[in-house]
Parts: sequence; C-alpha cells; structure tokens
Amino acid sequence: MQNLPLTRREFIRGAGGLGFLAFSGAAPAFLARSAMAQTPAPERDRSILVIIQLAGGNDGLNTVIPFTDDRYYNLRPTIGLKHGLLHLNDDLALHPACKELHQLYGEGKLSIVQNVGYPNPNRSHFRSTEIWETASDADSFKREGWLGRFFDNACAGSPEADDINADPTAIHVGDMIPQSYLSEQAHSLFGMKHRGRFDRGNDPADLAYEKLLQADHIEGNASYLQHTMMNTLVTERRVEKIISQYKALSSYPGSKLAQSLKRVAALIHADLETRVYFVSQSGYDTHANQLNNQERLLTELSAAMSAFQKDLKAHKKDEQVITMTFSEFGRRPAENGSGGTDHGTAAPLFVMGSRVNGGLLGESPELVTDVKKDLQYSTDFRSVYSSVLDKWLEADSSKILGEKFEHVPFV
Repeated sequence: MQNLPLTRREFIRGAGGLGFLAFSGAAPAFLARSAMAQTPAPERDRSILVIIQLAGGNDGLNTVIPFTDDRYYNLRPTIGLKHGLLHLNDDLALHPACKELHQLYGEGKLSIVQNVGYPNPNRSHFRSTEIWETASDADSFKREGWLGRFFDNACAGSPEADDINADPTAIHVGDMIPQSYLSEQAHSLFGMKHRGRFDRGNDPADLAYEKLLQADHIEGNASYLQHTMMNTLVTERRVEKIISQYKALSSYPGSKLAQSLKRVAALIHADLETRVYFVSQSGYDTHANQLNNQERLLTELSAAMSAFQKDLKAHKKDEQVITMTFSEFGRRPAENGSGGTDHGTAAPLFVMGSRVNGGLLGESPELVTDVKKDLQYSTDFRSVYSSVLDKWLEADSSKILGEKFEHVPFV
C-alpha cells in the first residue's frame, strides 16, 4: 500500500504506481476535464513517435565505425572492429551485427545522426539520462520530461470526462513511467509488460487495488483512486484484447525488445489515438567484455527494429510512424584494461521510418590521440527533439524546449 499515490497532486505528478499498470501517470478522465476540455481529440491518422532507449550508454565508435582512421585502431588495439563491417561510405561502416539496419539504410528508411550530445556532459547514468529525458541544460534541473511538455502543449485534446474507453495519450513498456512522460497537467498514460497476460498475483498492493475497485459509496481520495483504477483496468482489458488478437505480418525474434515492439505494433494497428510509445533495451554499460556484449545487443536491436518496420509496412501503418533511439551517453574513445570502454559523451542515434530522409547526418566525431580525452559533440540532442516536435509531431518546439534549436533534416 505504501506505493499508492495518496493525493491528486501526487497522482498528477506521477508518484507511486502499481507495478506494470503504471497508473502513476494515468490520471482519470474526470480529473483531466479542466485541463483538456474544449479541444478535439487527435485524429487516428496523426503521426506517431516510437522511442527506443538504449540504456547504459551505447558505444558509438563501435556502432558507426571510422575504419579508415588509424587513430581509431590506436585507441582500441583489442576492441577495434576490422572484419565484416557494413560500409556506409568510404570512411564509415556499421557494426557487423546491424545487418538489418544496414539494409534499411540502403533502402533510405534509416537516418543515422552522428555525434549527438550536449554541452558540459555529465557521465552519471542517472543524471545524463535525466538530462536527455527532460531536455535540460547540464547545469539546470527540470522535473517534467520533454514529451510531458509536448503533452501539455499539444495534446490537451481529450475525450469527455466520463469516457473510460479513452485511448491513452502515451504508452510505455516496462514497470516504471519514463521521466520523458512526466508533465504538469494530467494526461492518460499506460504501462505494460513486454510479454505475457495482464494477470495479477497476490501482492498486497494488488489485493488493495481489487478491494478498492469493489467498494461502494467511498469518498475523498479513495473515490479518486477508485475512479482512476477503473479507468486503468478498462484500458488494461482493451489493450490485452488487442494484443491477444493481433496477427503480426513479420517474424519477430524472441528478445524482450522485439516482443515489446510487437505489442506496440498491435496497438498502432488497432488505430489507438496514442501518439507516443516508449520501450527500452538495457545492458549497454559495457565496461568489460564489450565485443561480445555489444554484438548481442546490437543484433537484438537491429533484428527487432527491422521486424517492427516490416510489420508496420505490411499493415500499411509505416507512413504514420518514426522510430528513434537514444542513449544517455557514448563511451570513451580509448578502450580500458577490461576489454571494454568507460562512460563518455557523444554517440550516434538512429531514426527509422518510411518517411525519413535516410542517410548520414551531422558531422562525424573528431578522434583524439590523448587516451584521457573524450569526444566533442557536434549535434545537440535537442536539435533532434526540435526536428521531431516541429516536423513530425507538428508542435511548437520552442514552447516545449524553451528555445529554438537548429533542425536535423531527417524529416
């Protein structure tokens, strides 16, 4: 019971939650009335953004490899990649594990934004992730996420207060609501597991959940929670039915990431009005044994993204969706003594979709010769967000990010 949000303010601000139900961010329709009234709900054919978090800090130099630069191999005598490289141009190549992404690149459906970072980089996982998710400067702190501010500014249209069949504004896969989604206003958010049915066990909080739903004539905070939980339960049952009946038209691997994206594809195919989806792949903190670990992770990422894109295309939904990766930082240019790399700064990210301007974008990182030095970013990550907001989600990025950032032309 201690994780239950106890006030409306806590609930709006995302405190608490019951596991994968993640109703910590899912304010009930009746509470959202004042913030969301008199604005039409978004059309079902509006553009959709899918975010894939590469949690832990993906090594950019072994993802997009400067194979003609001797400094790369001098800095990485044992983990520098030489064989099976997937060439992008005369100087750069993708990791050999990214065969499907390389094919998408060749088809013009994958943009690679190079050397993305921010000024005064922070090498803490927690703080750098917070910076990316809130789109803040390194020396300022924001609680609301960049997508949460998008919801506040552009997604105020919501169904009528009593409509418990309303589609969530945003959905995430995983137990915890991403900080990217935190907002000032109330929005309907929903969280789910990457596989399996939506069954509950005998957890005390779950039992309390059931009792509260069944209670009669309750008032105050309990009444608020009852209404909230009912909305969550109805959404849960709708989502479960959609997923259980979905017929994928491409073959998804069995990885957690692939199964998460399969669920996202099912909900997109069902024409939910949901604008944003968030999934995560962990394990990129490759301080040791990087060659094996990153190869496994990029193999999963490449296959999962390709299956997702093929499925969207087969269902004629690919024109509505772009998929974007992010990681909290890259790795150091020089390898360490454990066959890995330590926390660094800038790295590339991927943007996939049938309507992206495929290709290499931004400046390649300038390698250093001093093993103690790091990469200097050339593209601010908020320029990527600005492009997504202005060009894809049709929002005013300056209101959301607080200032204008130069666009990256992937859309």
